[in-house]
Amino acid sequence: MKDRSLILALDQGTSSSRTAVIDRLGRLASVAQKEFKQFFPKSGWVEHDAAEIWSAQIETARQALRDGGFSATDIAAIGITNQRETIVVWDRKSGQPIHHALVWQDRRTAPDLARLREQGVEEQVISKTGLLLDPYFSASKLAWILNNVDGARARAERGELAAGTIDSWLIWNLTSGRLHVTDVSNASRTMLMDLKTLAWDEWLLKLFGIPRAILPTIVDSSGVCGESDASIFGHAIPIAGIGGDQQCALFGQSCTQAGMTKTTFGTGCFLLANTGTELIRSRSRLLTTVAWRIKGSPAVYALEGSVFMGGASIQWLRDGLGIIRTSSEVNELAARCDESDGVVVVPAFTGLGAPHWDASARGAILGLTRGTTAAHIARATLEGIAMQVVDVVEAMNADIPPIDRDHPIGIMRVDGGACASDLLMQIQADLLGIPVERPAILESTVLGAAYFAGLATGVWSSVKEIESLRSVERVFAPSMNSSTRAAMVARWTKAVEKSRGWEENS
Repeated sequence: MKDRSLILALDQGTSSSRTAVIDRLGRLASVAQKEFKQFFPKSGWVEHDAAEIWSAQIETARQALRDGGFSATDIAAIGITNQRETIVVWDRKSGQPIHHALVWQDRRTAPDLARLREQGVEEQVISKTGLLLDPYFSASKLAWILNNVDGARARAERGELAAGTIDSWLIWNLTSGRLHVTDVSNASRTMLMDLKTLAWDEWLLKLFGIPRAILPTIVDSSGVCGESDASIFGHAIPIAGIGGDQQCALFGQSCTQAGMTKTTFGTGCFLLANTGTELIRSRSRLLTTVAWRIKGSPAVYALEGSVFMGGASIQWLRDGLGIIRTSSEVNELAARCDESDGVVVVPAFTGLGAPHWDASARGAILGLTRGTTAAHIARATLEGIAMQVVDVVEAMNADIPPIDRDHPIGIMRVDGGACASDLLMQIQADLLGIPVERPAILESTVLGAAYFAGLATGVWSSVKEIESLRSVERVFAPSMNSSTRAAMVARWTKAVEKSRGWEENS
């Protein structure tokens, strides 16, 4: 009998679908990846073709198995991690989406949320969900689809449609339409789930006009919830791990104790601080979110600061300005100068996230002179990414419970594709003034999904065993003097203020 100790981890990101086969030692035994198309129908609108996402995801899953010489009978379980807040609505009978998925970056519902804010409901929304009234989250996007696709609302109320975040969409397809579920971490990002009850909230459903019947069942992040249809991989495989990408990255980084913090440098930058089973309300406009729930245990919560433009800022240098040909070239270009010579790039291309939450902000380049070069702009872009992280860390330090206020965040664990840049990580350490710790395996998100699935199926016996697998590749120590750091932060703050309120109707 085969020792089924491998995990098939599906990682459905914002710009690509990836699959990794993870072994018992937490190593990537095989990886496959495929990019998919981004749609920008109007300024501030961002969409995905959910059918293409499923096609790309299953293609990479089969390729990862094939490239590693594995079959479905080698796999103990499937773990799934996904871009959060992106919403899909599909026909239950045909399985076809009724509209493009609205991506977490999409800002089209900003005016709708501004009207809700004027009605004075935001404090109650925050109390229930830990989230601010921002287009980032799923509820207003789902309402937009129901209100703008012909017949959608009536069909939803008749029970003909299903809706969910990307994890739900993948699981629906993996099970050939038999299972419509989401986990607590993804559900906590919809703005429709109560953080205390971990259930869909009737007041919120009424506020956004969402029929309860359209939504998935909420399940644990780690726990067997079903199995894939045998036709997908040739053998049924338990689906045992589900988590939003940032919660999975927190778990994959072994930030399993209260107070531990990580930053993922992906399309955006996402900072999460584990707060244990305590539900902490932010005073600094950060988000309170569910980190995970493991096999029926009490939920673990986190504080989160979301930066919308991280690695996507580097893609803009490549695709928008054309000053680099590949994303990795930003390091060589930015290293041509020791400083940005007063140039500041505020990458607010889709508004500002935490702690500003300004949907009307737009990207800005300030401090240009005749002596400004592409190298200065490249370096200022890296600094802009890092400065957004600094803003969130300062807010997190302010939110730490009183007993811990004398012990602010002392080290930052990092992961994600952009943290492969030594230059960016050194800039980040310098601007934070604390060490930045990079693990040997940067794919913490996919590791977290695998660990959730493996815990549920006995591949790993405990969280402690998983923690023992983590290995650090490099620690970046801060080397910038405090006066230089203070001057750069002051210049950044001034630039951010100039970028805010640019699009008055957002």
